[in-house]
Amino acid sequence: MEVSSRSKHERTREEKVRIQAVDEQGNPLSNVTISIQQKTLRFPFGCAMNKNILSNTAYQNWFTSRFRVTTFEDEMKWYSTEATRGQVDYSVPDAMLAFAKQHNIAVRGHNVIWDDPKYQSGWVNSLSPNDFRTAVQARVGSIMTRYRGKLIAWDVVNENLHFSFVESKLGQSASSVIYNWAGKTDGFTTLFLNEYNTIEESGDGAASPAKYLQKLKEIQSFPGNENLRMGIGLESHFSTPNLPYMRASLDTLASANVPIWLTEVDVQGNPAQQAQYLEQILREAYSYPKIAGIVIWSAWSPQGCYRMCLTDNNFRNLATGDVVDKLLHEWGGSLAGVTDANGFFEASLSHGDYSVKIIRHGVADKSSSTSNLTVAPTVSGGTTLIHRVTA
Repeated sequence: MEVSSRSKHERTREEKVRIQAVDEQGNPLSNVTISIQQKTLRFPFGCAMNKNILSNTAYQNWFTSRFRVTTFEDEMKWYSTEATRGQVDYSVPDAMLAFAKQHNIAVRGHNVIWDDPKYQSGWVNSLSPNDFRTAVQARVGSIMTRYRGKLIAWDVVNENLHFSFVESKLGQSASSVIYNWAGKTDGFTTLFLNEYNTIEESGDGAASPAKYLQKLKEIQSFPGNENLRMGIGLESHFSTPNLPYMRASLDTLASANVPIWLTEVDVQGNPAQQAQYLEQILREAYSYPKIAGIVIWSAWSPQGCYRMCLTDNNFRNLATGDVVDKLLHEWGGSLAGVTDANGFFEASLSHGDYSVKIIRHGVADKSSSTSNLTVAPTVSGGTTLIHRVTA
């Protein structure tokens, strides 16, 4: 697959814009430079972070100059916030959330409960079924009340197609019950079913698209869950991507008509291969209209990342980081052009918010004014947005 040029499908997230520069009398200004600077990309494209960012200025600068959405790698998980029963400590995720808010970075809540038995605190494992139910209900109420209204998503029962820890304690409807509690605690935030190998591996029958939809419908059909604000979370831990299978899986999942996010994107392998495959995966996801957001799973630590880093320990981009920067530039960034004889300049701009300025002879004219421009999906395809800037 050729990944150096943009797919025609990627352009579904763009609109044609004709910008006209005019003077105060409305006369067109020819041969002047139009400078367009994107302020925000409408499409959520981000990266996981961890607590190392709180004390590392270089990490902060690298991250905040690129991303507007994140997921905390471990810091919100149950074993991180309540290592000892009854001793709940949210100081680290609180600090990370404050940092994210300061830099206008949206946060996904990850996760409320993890269904994998390997990732339970010792005290949780030792509970009787009745005490476990009480503890889980307390956990849902505690973390979701604390961060209610501050997050854009919750991964509620993580990986409950591959694992069944809560079900082994509370019965087969345990996940549905927990989503019910979650909806009652924070019903305005999208509740995700977060799982791996649904789009990555065709040979993993446990989390196939059909099995995923079956689980989603099971949760939605549980009494009281009919109106839950649900979302599909696809972890996207790839080795060698099978793009046709990924596309077909997304087609199946899209029938659920709920938001779909790639929540933990990474690629296993050597750096050069990682970069090539990462670009293919990200372009495929971005080009798919039903994908509502992407988070890369590359939180940095001195010991290395989970499976894929974007930088070295001095925050110099690796090949994977160069891919991210290239796509960020393509999907956003800034551009400039010169108006024609009628004062027009035409460009294809990604959905987002922009500032537009007229520049004469390379210097901002004192009489020029900066204009704000919002590029959003048009009701009917092919419509060109006209925007006028007065100098």
